[in-house]
Amino acid sequence: MVAFMRGAILVFMAILSVQFGGAFAATLIPRIGALGTVALRMSLAAILLAPIVQPRMKGHTCADWRKVLALTIALTGMNTVFYFSLERLPLGVAVTVEFLGPLGMAALGSRSLRDWLAILLALCGVVGVSGALTADWAHLSFLGLVLALTAGVFWTLYAKSAQLVGMNWSKLEGLWWAILFSSLVLVPSGFATAGIHLVAPYSLLAGAVVAVMSSALPYSLEMYALRHIDTTVYGVLTGVEPAVAAVAGFLILGQNLTVPQMLGMAFVITAAWLVMARGRQRK
Repeated sequence: MVAFMRGAILVFMAILSVQFGGAFAATLIPRIGALGTVALRMSLAAILLAPIVQPRMKGHTCADWRKVLALTIALTGMNTVFYFSLERLPLGVAVTVEFLGPLGMAALGSRSLRDWLAILLALCGVVGVSGALTADWAHLSFLGLVLALTAGVFWTLYAKSAQLVGMNWSKLEGLWWAILFSSLVLVPSGFATAGIHLVAPYSLLAGAVVAVMSSALPYSLEMYALRHIDTTVYGVLTGVEPAVAAVAGFLILGQNLTVPQMLGMAFVITAAWLVMARGRQRK
């Protein structure tokens, strides 16, 4: 039970970190675009993590590197495609559609009625919290919906590949290589779209904060978490993320919480409690 609870707490900490990092990312996207923001996130995260991880190239098998390659593809696709979906969809709708990825992963891995009830509650909760209930779905971008759904597929690949990398690589070494490879792909695209603005003082400062809060810290926490919990539990617990964002908006930005949002948060919290209770019972 101790390992299970540790994994769940690490996921919650990662969610909190991502939401605070998102505030800084929101100031970057209008300045350097989606590709520029993702490029700064990944490249600066690799630089900041390097002295901590102290990665080595020797001592790894081809199978180990294939797992890192899968994680690289997942990280690059998950971040880039989601940011492009935000250019075409309201945030609430994009989050809801993307969440179908980890939710589907949780459904495929479920083995009990408790799991399915948690999945259903999480889905209803995310829809309520995100504001998707009030969105005009008839006039939404079809391409944006496809992009958000694709980001959800990459999110699923990320959870699976991060779990495998965590089991086969020491500490955060495999994650660092995946972040580095991702940044090598993204940085040229970032310069192509943002130009010299990518390395402007404000961009670098805000980018460093985003790199820590939205990439280095949460990915590290989730890497350790997925060594203690299965992807079904992870898929449900990530439903807390929109609820945390709504609460942060209320506390920090003064944004009002609607009744559907409050009900949605109650549903997500209940879903999280169900999977936590399941973990305690299995132990």
